[in-house]
Amino acid sequence: MACLTISIEKGRFSYGFASCAGKRASMEDFYETRVDDVDGETVGLFGVFDGHGGARAAEYVKKHLFSNLIKHPKFMTDTKAAIAETFNHTDSEFLKADSSHTRDAGSTASTAILVGGRLVVANVGDSRAVVSKGGKAIAVSRDHKPDQTDERQRIEEAGGFVMWAGTWRVGGVLAVSRAFGDKLLKQYVVADPEIKEEVVDSSLEFLILASDGLWDVVTNDEAVAMVKPIEDPEQAAKGLLQEASQRGSADNITVVIVRFLDGTTTSAGDGPSEEVAKDQSEEAAKDQSS
Repeated sequence: MACLTISIEKGRFSYGFASCAGKRASMEDFYETRVDDVDGETVGLFGVFDGHGGARAAEYVKKHLFSNLIKHPKFMTDTKAAIAETFNHTDSEFLKADSSHTRDAGSTASTAILVGGRLVVANVGDSRAVVSKGGKAIAVSRDHKPDQTDERQRIEEAGGFVMWAGTWRVGGVLAVSRAFGDKLLKQYVVADPEIKEEVVDSSLEFLILASDGLWDVVTNDEAVAMVKPIEDPEQAAKGLLQEASQRGSADNITVVIVRFLDGTTTSAGDGPSEEVAKDQSEEAAKDQSS
C-alpha cells in the first residue's frame, strides 16, 4: 500500500489504496494508480478492476487500459470519446489475446481520470465510484446489473435473456451486464462505459473507487462518513477495507481513495515535482505485484 501527494497544474490531490483477498481463496481484484505527463500536462489515472472466472481479464485491463488511453489521439481534446473507444478497443484486444482459453474470464472497471481540472469517471460493471461533494455522498457511477430495465432491454434486443439464479444473471450465468471479456456472452455483456464528469473545485472533497467487496456491506453514505475525518487517503482506504471485512464481506476487497486538497489552487513547493511524482507512482505500482 502507498500514499502519495502530487502537485498538478490546476490543483493538488493525494491518493491511497488498500486491497486484500478477504474470504476468497483467490485474488481476482486488481487496481492501478498512476500519474503521467500527456502533452505537457500532468494527468492522474485511477482504476479498480474486479475479475470473475479467474484473474486474466482484470490483470490484462490493469496492464493495458490506461496505457492505451493516454496514447489515444483524442485523449486531451475529446476525453470522453477517447475513453469510450479505448474501453472497447482494450476489450477486443483482450478477447484476441485470450482466445486460446476455453473458460470465460471477465472484469469490471471503475476508473477516474484527472485531466485539465476535470474528474472524468468511466464505469463498466458493478465496481463503483462515489464522491464527497459539499459534504454529501454522490454516486458518480451506476452498477450495471442485468435486472435494470434498460440493461435487460438491451440484452433481450440483442437476443439474450436474463433469469434468476440466486441473483439476476445474463443467460443464467453472469451477475453483471457490462464487463471486459466474457467472450461467450459478448453479444450481450458489452464493455461500453458510462461516463460522468465533475469539475475539480473547492466543493469536491474526495473520491472513493472500490470493488463490490466493499459496496456489498457498506453504503455510499457510510463510506463517505468514514473517510471524511481521515486526512491520509491510505489510512482511509485501509479503514474501509477493515470495516468491510468486519461486516462479513465474502468477496475480494479493493479501495482507492483520491482526496482533493485546497480546491483548484496550489502554491510553490507543495508536494513533489512531476518527475519525483512519476518515480513514486512507479514504485507504488510495484507494490501490487510484490
